[in-house]
This record gives sequence, C-alpha cells and structure tokens, in this order.
Amino acid sequence: MKKFEILTLPLFSDDRGETIPLELDSSFPFEVKRVYFVSSNQNAVRGGHAHKIEDELFIAVSGEITALINDGSGDKEIVLDQKNKALLVRKGCWHEFKNFSKGAILTCFSSTHYLPGETNYICDKSAFLDNTDK
Repeated sequence: MKKFEILTLPLFSDDRGETIPLELDSSFPFEVKRVYFVSSNQNAVRGGHAHKIEDELFIAVSGEITALINDGSGDKEIVLDQKNKALLVRKGCWHEFKNFSKGAILTCFSSTHYLPGETNYICDKSAFLDNTDK
C-alpha cells in the first residue's frame, strides 16, 4: 500500500458555483473518526510528524498550502491548490504543512479519535528516517 497519494475529488460546476461531494462510506479510504481544520500564522509550519496508527486525508478548502511528505524515500513537496485535490497520508509517512496563503484553511479527516503523545506520534524526523523501511 502506498504511504501517500494525491486523490482528485469529483467537482460539479455550473453558473451557480461549485460542489465537491465527499461520501463518508465505503468509497472513502478509511472510516472517519474525526474532522478538524487548520490555519497557520505566516511562516509557521504545521504538522511535522508521522503517525504510528492514524491515516489522514487533507484538503485545502481555501487558499494554497504546501505539504512536505516523506515516506522514507526522500522529501517531496505537494502543493494543495485546488479544492478538489486531496492528499491521502497513511500511517508511517512524515507530513508537514507550510506556505499557507492568506486565509488558507486545511481540512483534515482522520481515521482515529485524537491520540496524544507517543501512542501515535513520531515527532523527531531523524528518528523517523532511521526507522523507515527503505
């Protein structure tokens, strides 16, 4: 299984505007337990960790945000710049978010309820890279 991938969500557009439906059923990559929203101060980095047991799906519903992803094969930058572009990040994949444009909002869908601390988070990138399957 890929540790991350870009998904294109359906987008319906007409003279009234746009609709992007998300079905939270078996077509979603995982069962959603939590949804949260992230904004950022200028020059701040959000995230900066890998999860031990959590999968997440990220969508920039407003503005533009740069994701830095590392599945053990090197850093990759992915720009979330379309409302129907989603980034699926599986457990064991480093992710952080930066370069939030003014007013940008990142919507996050999680496969778990909030699990703080060492139970779920690897916050040291060097330790993450040392223990990643190459």
